[in-house]
Amino acid sequence: MASDAAAPEQVINRLAQLKRELEQHNHSYYVLDLPTITDGEWDRLFHELLALEMQHPELLTQDSPTQRVGGKPLDAFDEVTHRVPMLSLGNAFSDGDIENFDRRCREGLDLGDAEIEYACEPKFDGLAISLTYVRGVFVQGATRGDGAVGEGVTENLKTIRSIPLVLPEQCRQALLEVRGEVLMLRRDFDKLNDRQVAKNEKLFVNPRNAAAGSLRQLDSKLTAARPLTFFAYGIGAVEGAAVPSTHSALMDWLESMRFPVARQRSIVQGVAGLRDFYQRIGQARAALPYDIDGVVYKVNRFDQQQTLGFVSRAPRFAIAHKFPAEEATTVLLGIDVQVGRTGAITPVARLQPVFVGGTTVSNATLHNEEEIRRKDLRIGDTVVVRRAGDVIPEVATVIIEKRPANSLAFVMPTRCPECDSAIVKLEGEVIARCTGGLICPAQRKQALLHYAQRRAVDIEGLGDKLVEQLVDADVVHTPADLYRLGITALSNLERMAEKSATNLLASIEKSKRTTLPKFLFGLGIRQIGETTAKDLAKHFGNLDAIMDASVEQLLEVHDVGPVVAQSIRQFFDEPHNREVVEQLRACKVTWPEVQIEHGRASQGENAPVGNADADLDPFNGKTFVLTGTLEAMSRDEAKDRLEALSAKVSGSVSKKTDFVIAGAEAGSKLDRAVELGVAVLDEAEFLALLAQR
Repeated sequence: MASDAAAPEQVINRLAQLKRELEQHNHSYYVLDLPTITDGEWDRLFHELLALEMQHPELLTQDSPTQRVGGKPLDAFDEVTHRVPMLSLGNAFSDGDIENFDRRCREGLDLGDAEIEYACEPKFDGLAISLTYVRGVFVQGATRGDGAVGEGVTENLKTIRSIPLVLPEQCRQALLEVRGEVLMLRRDFDKLNDRQVAKNEKLFVNPRNAAAGSLRQLDSKLTAARPLTFFAYGIGAVEGAAVPSTHSALMDWLESMRFPVARQRSIVQGVAGLRDFYQRIGQARAALPYDIDGVVYKVNRFDQQQTLGFVSRAPRFAIAHKFPAEEATTVLLGIDVQVGRTGAITPVARLQPVFVGGTTVSNATLHNEEEIRRKDLRIGDTVVVRRAGDVIPEVATVIIEKRPANSLAFVMPTRCPECDSAIVKLEGEVIARCTGGLICPAQRKQALLHYAQRRAVDIEGLGDKLVEQLVDADVVHTPADLYRLGITALSNLERMAEKSATNLLASIEKSKRTTLPKFLFGLGIRQIGETTAKDLAKHFGNLDAIMDASVEQLLEVHDVGPVVAQSIRQFFDEPHNREVVEQLRACKVTWPEVQIEHGRASQGENAPVGNADADLDPFNGKTFVLTGTLEAMSRDEAKDRLEALSAKVSGSVSKKTDFVIAGAEAGSKLDRAVELGVAVLDEAEFLALLAQR
C-alpha cells in the first residue's frame, strides 16, 4: 500500500540506482550480447524496483524498466506525421548498377575520377521505425508507413529491451529522432516457433513476418512476449545537439548512446571497396544472427550527401545493393487468368507447392501472354520460382531438359471469366483486357467510382467505402443501378443514416444533368481522358454518332490515333456496354446539345497566317501528355495549369502529341514518345516553361 508521506531520500536514490543498473544490464545482454549477471540476479533487482514503485507510485516514470511489460490494449494505432520524411532507397542488382551509382555521385560532386568514401552496412530484413526522444526520454515510436505518416507503436516499442527508454545524461538533447529496424534474431525466431509447436499453434513463416506482426499488435503485452530487437541506422530530426560530420561517426555516436548498431559496418573507397564489402557480407550472410536481403552504401560525408540531394522519394547519395532473389524448382500444374480492377487480364501460374523465400508458394504471376511466350512456359514444365522479400513470387525460367512429352502450351482465353465479355489486346500493348468495363464484376467498383468522380458526372458523397458496400451487398451492378436506388436500400447500409441517404439521393438526381464530354469520360473507356472526350463531343455532336463511328471516322478527330480509335470501337462493340448506356438514358441522364466543331483543317481557312506570337507560344493549341509522378504538383493540377494556357491534355501518345511531360517512374507512354520522336520534358523543364508565363 502506498505511503502518504513523501518518499525518503534513500528510497529515491535506491530507485534511481536500480533503474540505472537494470538498463545497463539490459544493454549488456540485449545489445552487446555479454550478460553481466545471472537471470536470477536480474529478476531480484527487477522485483525490488517494482516493489519500491508500488510503495511509492509517485516515483513511477515512463522510462522505468518495469514499463516494458506492456500496457492496456489499444483500439487502433494513432497516425504519426514524421518530422523528416522516412525515405526508401533505390535498389541495385548488378555491378553495372553500382558503377552507375558511383559515377552519378562523382559527377554530382564534380570529383572527376577521384574516389568517394562510402559507409557500408548490412540491409536488415525487418520493419523500419522511428524513435523520438525529448530531453533524453523516449516519448514516441512510429512505423515508416508511407514515408510521410506512420503508425504510432510507442507502447509496443517500449517492450523491446534493446531500445533505451532513457539516454545517458550527457546525451539528452532537446529532441532526437533515431531511425532503425525492428527485427527478430534467428535464434529468437527458432525459440518462438518451438513455443508455438509446444502450444500446438500455427508456426511463423519467417523472422521478418514474425517481427512485423508482433510490432503491430494492439495489445502491447503480446508484443512483450515476442523476442524482438532493434538496430539503429540513422537519424531524422535533431535539436540541441551537434551532429557528427560523417555517417560512420554518426553510427559511433548512436552506439555511445547505447543504441545497437550493425557490427559489420565498414568505410570503403570507390567502387572496388563497395564490391569487396558486398562479397564479404554475402559470404558471411548465413552466419549472421539476423536475416538481411542486401547491403546499403551511403556517401560518408554529410556535406556531400546534402550536395547530392534527393530524386523522387529516394536519396541520390545512398543505394541498397540487393542479394540475388531466393529460388526453388517446382512443377507448373496449370495457368489461370485473373481480371484486375481496370480489366487487365493477368495469367497466374498454379504451382506444385514449394517453400521459397521464407514461405510456401503455390501461385505466381506470369505478367502477360508475351512473357509466357518469351520464357516458353508450358503446363507440365519444371520451372524455377523466384521470391525475394515481399515481392510477389514469379516464374523465372523453365528447365527445358525436364519438359514432359505431354506438356501443353498456354492459350489466352477470348472471353472474360468474370463477365463473358470479349478479351482484346490493343495495338502496341502487351496486356490483354476485358472489354466489359461497365458490367464486369471484377471492374465494378472501379467503374462506379470513375463514373461518380467530380470530373465525370460528379455524384458527391459516393466514395470508396460506400461503393464497396453497395457492390458487396449486391445492390449495385452498373452505373445505371445508382439511379434506381431508394432510401430504404441506402439506410440499411452501415453508417448510412436517413439524412445521409437523402443527401446522396439528391446528389445522384443532380448528376442526371451533365454534359456529353463528362458522360463520355465517366463511361471509363480506356485511353479516353477528359480532353479526348471533349474533342469527340465537339467533332460528332451527339452520343449515337460516336457510338456508331467507324475507326476511320474516329481517326478524323483531333488527337485520336489508331490505339484510341480502336479502344472506342471495341468498347461500343460490346453489347453489354451499349445496354448500360441505354439504361442510363432511360434513367433520364441527359446533357445539352453540343455544337459541332470540325478539325483544325476547317478552322485553318479563317485562322491568321504568320502569327509569330502563336508560333512561339509553347502551350496555345499544343497537345501534352502527362506520365509518371510529379513532385511539385499533382497530375490534375498540372492538367489544370496546361488547359488554363490553352493547351490540350491527352491520355495517350500519338504522332499528334507535341510534348510528353515525364515525372518519376514514367512508363509505357514515355517509351512510346521516344519511339515516335515526340519531345519529352522532365519536371524541371516543365516548371521552367511554366515560369516563363
